[in-house]
Amino acid sequence: MAEKNINEESQPSRGGQADSKKPGVFGSFKPGGKGGFSFYWIYGVLFVIFIAFQFLGSEEQSSKTTWSIVLKHLESGHVKKIVVENNELAKISLNADSLQKGSSKFAKKKPVTELELEIGSAETFEKKVDEAQSKLPADKRIYIDYITKRNWGGEVMSFMLPLLLLLGLWFVIMRMMNRGSGGGQIFNIGKSKAQLYDKDTMVTINFNDVAGLEGAKIEIMEIVDFLKNPKKYTDLGGKIPKGALLVGPPGTGKTLLAKAVAGEAKVPFFSLSGSDFVEMFVGVGASRVRDLFKQAKEKAPCIIFIDEIDAIGRARGKNPITGSNDERENTLNQLLTEMDGFSTNSGVIILAATNRADILDRALLRAGRFDRTIQVELPDLEERKAIFGVHLRGIKFDKTSIDVDLLSKQTPGFSGADIANVCNEAALIAARTNKSMVEKQDFLDAIDRIIGGLEKRNKIITPEEKRVIAFHEAGHAAVSWLLKYAHPLVKVTIVPRGNALGAAWYLPEERQITTKEQLFDEMTATLGGRASEKVNFGKISTGALNDLERVTKQAYNMVVFFGLNDKLGNVSYYDSSGQEYNFQKPYSESTAQIIDQEISKLIEESYARAITILTENKEKVVRLAERLLEKEVIFSEDVESIFGPRPFGAVDPISRPAVTAEPLAEIETISEDNKSAE
Repeated sequence: MAEKNINEESQPSRGGQADSKKPGVFGSFKPGGKGGFSFYWIYGVLFVIFIAFQFLGSEEQSSKTTWSIVLKHLESGHVKKIVVENNELAKISLNADSLQKGSSKFAKKKPVTELELEIGSAETFEKKVDEAQSKLPADKRIYIDYITKRNWGGEVMSFMLPLLLLLGLWFVIMRMMNRGSGGGQIFNIGKSKAQLYDKDTMVTINFNDVAGLEGAKIEIMEIVDFLKNPKKYTDLGGKIPKGALLVGPPGTGKTLLAKAVAGEAKVPFFSLSGSDFVEMFVGVGASRVRDLFKQAKEKAPCIIFIDEIDAIGRARGKNPITGSNDERENTLNQLLTEMDGFSTNSGVIILAATNRADILDRALLRAGRFDRTIQVELPDLEERKAIFGVHLRGIKFDKTSIDVDLLSKQTPGFSGADIANVCNEAALIAARTNKSMVEKQDFLDAIDRIIGGLEKRNKIITPEEKRVIAFHEAGHAAVSWLLKYAHPLVKVTIVPRGNALGAAWYLPEERQITTKEQLFDEMTATLGGRASEKVNFGKISTGALNDLERVTKQAYNMVVFFGLNDKLGNVSYYDSSGQEYNFQKPYSESTAQIIDQEISKLIEESYARAITILTENKEKVVRLAERLLEKEVIFSEDVESIFGPRPFGAVDPISRPAVTAEPLAEIETISEDNKSAE
């Protein structure tokens, strides 16, 4: 998919090459070929010249000397002049007839016309010079001149070098921090990072690639149709919605719908994430919001899509730490103003997606900003069929054995992303076994792989542990088979998979509401594994950790949220706003004690009921466990051969009609090392 950054300063030319005349960083020219001029060469030449001045000798050579040599010249009358600089260095100039040969490490040998002598004290040196010239006539004596010199080059370098190092370090750090913002320059940090899709950018996804989601597609397609044919709506006095918020669980296709809008709409489409507004610098988020809407107004009519808007749209004032959310709230305030403030944004439509609509600020959700909240739910049976049809287009599969209806019924609660993963995993499994096409068993193995994890047949399990696992899973299968509202059994295995040492697959009925009796039967079936251990071995193990966790959560929901407890009555402490209770509970300590007691009572009743059922059918449970030890994997047909047809006139789980999506296809597991696995 071609993408175009609307803030990128250096865009490629029509020929596909970068602009050869545009200066790069540090002033270099990058022509796209070889031989381009760079200012780095100038820096190198200046550095070499500086080194040369420091080390190469000059025409008039000077040489370090000692007092004995200076004394000899003074006594011979060869000294022309003595100058003391800064009371530290004495420079002795010699007459022409007394020139010596000196040497320099980097220069050719030249006559030494001046000697240098470091002196400790100017007064002592002057006294020594007078004593050395005591025998000379007064007119031939040399008197010392004192001067003060300053090393301007050294002082300037000592001041400038640290400053240049700090500036260079600051420039490198800022360049690294802003490499991804705008054109990579620090001055573009406040620019929007949205990607622009317009008529020059090809987006290959359209509404035909979005299977299921029929209700959401109708509302989204209406917005696109309004942009294409505005007169159809304006003639009746209708106005285009200012914004639409896509809400739904992860993987249901919210971003895919936005991509389809980008492919269908013939208007500019800006796409970015909510985290693109977040930056470590104060004010950057608000600046990017202003820049985004400024560009959108220039290209109106257009669409702005903000994915994961909860990154900046959280409710304000909820954090107890004062000032910790100031920057994010400033960004949100600017977004609210731009969406529906004093100035109008005619022709700019906002699309946003989130799976946490409960934490968004109420001002963001009101009409005038997001006029529509579009629910993108998990697909039902018919929608899963359509989604399988889309993702099977690129799969080479056996059309005679693959039944899309069967796959759809085997994947209740799967999202569109899960179904895409099933198809891809099936293709990988088939390729792993060198098959020419994907078969039915590959799809079933892929579903098991996604739900329960990868099989681990090489895991070392002792015979005693394996027997406990078999009776545990047989208890699950038996109780669920004998209860009216328990989920229908699909298969049971004692082959380790993922973190689970054994697992039982169920096909939950897709329903809108659940009764107390249904929940109680599900809890009883969940505790069937531990009850089977107690009935058959007289002791229990840690393998029921996952079962206990699920049962405890379900009992808590029944008592606290659903009002299904007789003692508490029709009371619910559920907070639908999503803000939850951080530091205090909405009930008293005495009520908390009652809740604990009722949860424990409900769980113990379920456990006792499971023990009663398994005790009455102990012989059949043993036979089922022995068959499981023999085959390692058994199906509902094996359970039926031992227990008989399922009572209460239950239908075959595979042919059970699906109504709406509820939970993911459930899997009862016996955990390994006290770790739950689902």
